[in-house]
Amino acid sequence: MMSRSTKFLAAVGAAFLMPLFVAVVAPQVVTSASAFAEDEKPEPKYKNVQTRQRQSVGATCGKALEKVQPDLEAENWKGSLVLLKEIEANSKTCKSDYEQTQVWKFQAYVYYSLDDYNNAIRSYKKVVDGVGTPPELKLDTRYTLAQLYTVQEDYRNAALQLEAWMKESTIVGADAKMLLAQIYYQLDRKKESLRFVEEAIADVESKDILPKEGWWGLQRVLYYEKGNYPKVTSILEKMVKHYPKWTYWRQLGGMYGEQERETDRLVATEVVYLNNQLETESQVMSMAYMYLGAEVPYRAAKIIEKGMKDGIITRSAKNLEVLGTAWYQSKDLQKAVTALESASKKADTGNLQARLAGIYLDLGRDTEAYRAADRAAKKGGMKRPESNYLIMGNALINLHCYSDAIKAFGSSIKVATDEKSKRYPRQWIKYAEAEGDRLDKLRKVGATVPSCKKG
Repeated sequence: MMSRSTKFLAAVGAAFLMPLFVAVVAPQVVTSASAFAEDEKPEPKYKNVQTRQRQSVGATCGKALEKVQPDLEAENWKGSLVLLKEIEANSKTCKSDYEQTQVWKFQAYVYYSLDDYNNAIRSYKKVVDGVGTPPELKLDTRYTLAQLYTVQEDYRNAALQLEAWMKESTIVGADAKMLLAQIYYQLDRKKESLRFVEEAIADVESKDILPKEGWWGLQRVLYYEKGNYPKVTSILEKMVKHYPKWTYWRQLGGMYGEQERETDRLVATEVVYLNNQLETESQVMSMAYMYLGAEVPYRAAKIIEKGMKDGIITRSAKNLEVLGTAWYQSKDLQKAVTALESASKKADTGNLQARLAGIYLDLGRDTEAYRAADRAAKKGGMKRPESNYLIMGNALINLHCYSDAIKAFGSSIKVATDEKSKRYPRQWIKYAEAEGDRLDKLRKVGATVPSCKKG
């Protein structure tokens, strides 16, 4: 049987991985030599940017790239690629280093649109490594490469590109930190992953922005792997509030259980149960066991009974025995008998017949108590055979079968493993002998006395 920890980890799995959307924007032909009016002086976006003359695409290259634009807008990717390869092959069309960068940028976008990530990566690497690539384009392309490498599960190169991007970028947002946290997790760099997750979540929370569901998902996995269950619990408590899903409620109940917060565990699991989200036998039976542990056996019995009626819980010997136990603890002995009788028919040992014998005795059904105890003894495999023989003897006394009762008590003494267990059958033997002698004397003087009625 899986432990609660194992179940939780299996339930969590890799669910923390947030969807990854690669930030690739359709490129436009750059023919203007100035991106800003000369009198405008925007704040620098990138570190270590020096004033330089902005590069531009020449007329010949510009016209060639403009011819590609209609195919791009029409999403004719294959046609676009043919034209771009022709441009690249002609050394006289786009001959400057900067113009070559523009061609590679177009090609990368087309390959990405064709879901050809390998060639998209190759083209974007040309952009990054190109002599004529402006620093700002190189930086933005590194981020795109990091995303593409992540999609390709090439986490080592993804980390290298994103680390280089972060080193040069003036502003590193929460999304970028979370991307690197994902990558580090896959590289088993868990400590660094957690650091970036914490920073990203703190960034958005400081702005009164709700962290994304996947962010908390990765955070809770990292804390779970560290064995920090209180922290995992606090994260799940946020998730059930802001991203309510029944799987989170189930996991929250599991975390309460790990910390022995049984009342909280019961409440969390009850929420799931009341919304009909406990769908397997193990889940419903676990709920019933919780109520038994909380000393609310009636609720446990009703849950099992409904589960059997709905076809979720099988009517196995074990499940019927638990149902009988719940009814017995609820003081509904008749329902306990019904459940245990069904269970005993499927059982391999005499344990259930022995339990039935005790309940029959409590109900005053002495003949049935004797027969059940006798069947249990014959079937064998009981956990406490001395107790079964003690019940048998008591039933026989009530049936006025004193000689048989003495034999039953004798068997109890014989199988008992300690002196304490032998004490009661010895006392009952003395009583049975005395009572049997007394009734024999009364018979001899002609008195009417009860006779043995074990049938």
